Amino acid sequence: MRARMGILLLPVLLAGLTACGNEAPQQEVPVKAEVKIAQSDLGPILVDQTGRTLYAFTKDETKSSACDADCIAVWPALTAESTVDAKDGADAKLVSRVDENSQAVYGKWPLYYYVGDQVAGDVNGQGVDDEWFAIAPDGKLVRKS
Repeated sequence: MRARMGILLLPVLLAGLTACGNEAPQQEVPVKAEVKIAQSDLGPILVDQTGRTLYAFTKDETKSSACDADCIAVWPALTAESTVDAKDGADAKLVSRVDENSQAVYGKWPLYYYVGDQVAGDVNGQGVDDEWFAIAPDGKLVRKS
């Protein structure tokens, strides 16, 4: 009887294990986001509505992200379900979204945070691997450290 119960429960256990998988948890996408300009040690840079620094990845091509799942774990994307608004000195003409993944874009650069930045004003991601840079108000990369 025990062997029969084990055989009957095996498919249920396998289905449960399959459902657990190794997928990363899905981040909740906010309805809207804001980008603005703030003063930093690097000069004026693009930040989000809470003052967290936003970065660009030099491997990204115009408005297209080259950041894979391992990359996103360290460099989460700034996303918004509906709109990304330009505030406080950010150029509204440079703001858009990549529709397929709701990632915010400034100029030609998809926008990212750096997990090493803990509070507003941190710029710890600046120059990492000589591929990650803060963004100036004109949409160009800030290449100084």
